[in-house]
Amino acid sequence: MKPSPTVFDLFAVPESTVTLEGGLGLSVLAGDLVLSPGRDERTATWLNPVIAPLAAELDHERPRSLRIAMPIPTRDLRWVVHGWGATRYEPDARLCHDLDVLLATGRLLHARLAARLDAPPPGIQERQDRWATAERVAFGERQPTGIPTSVAPLVARLMAALDTTSLGPDQLVHGDLASSVLLDASGIPLVIDFSPAWRPTLWAEAVCVLDAVLRRDADVAVMRDWSVGAQRQAMLRATLFRLLSDQDPDVAAYQRALASVG
Repeated sequence: MKPSPTVFDLFAVPESTVTLEGGLGLSVLAGDLVLSPGRDERTATWLNPVIAPLAAELDHERPRSLRIAMPIPTRDLRWVVHGWGATRYEPDARLCHDLDVLLATGRLLHARLAARLDAPPPGIQERQDRWATAERVAFGERQPTGIPTSVAPLVARLMAALDTTSLGPDQLVHGDLASSVLLDASGIPLVIDFSPAWRPTLWAEAVCVLDAVLRRDADVAVMRDWSVGAQRQAMLRATLFRLLSDQDPDVAAYQRALASVG
């Protein structure tokens, strides 16, 4: 997948690209910008004005403990063109694989976001993509439909294990941290590809842990910390979310990950 000439023109970058690691694996480097597909213009309209000033604020802090990729608008002040958005490129950044660093990054990020937003941003609860639909099922806000036969037994088991334990207050969270944290040249975590959700931070952490086990070769033993109480409920909901939003879930891998959760 490559941006159209219009995308290159409006973001004022050359048409030669290099595929980059991290995020969904579809982003490309063009000039000094990272161009990423699949961006929703309505989401970017409210999300980027939150992210951009926070990114600038974090870059001016000393010592720095957290960074966010700076979103960049087009020449005509749009955030998204033909589904492509842009952020400033960070040379020598590498994907973070350390689960402890991922979780610590999420906690720092979510604390900063909680201080900035105390109500859902406009439009976040009207999203209709597959991730938003899966979230609503995981939190009991809608019934699952069209579940593939291969995942139906596990989905039914997970839903039967849910209870009303509180996971904490909802706030703006990053719902895909395990794939979206780089380490810059100085080793500072750099958050990319913000996947917004208005959910408890404990749920976002559970998604991060699950993804790290399923996709980043984290030790499955970390799942034991999510086997009781609110942590278990958060993991059950995280697993439902991923099962229902993944387009081709490896059910056996999910079952292995859940073995110590119950």
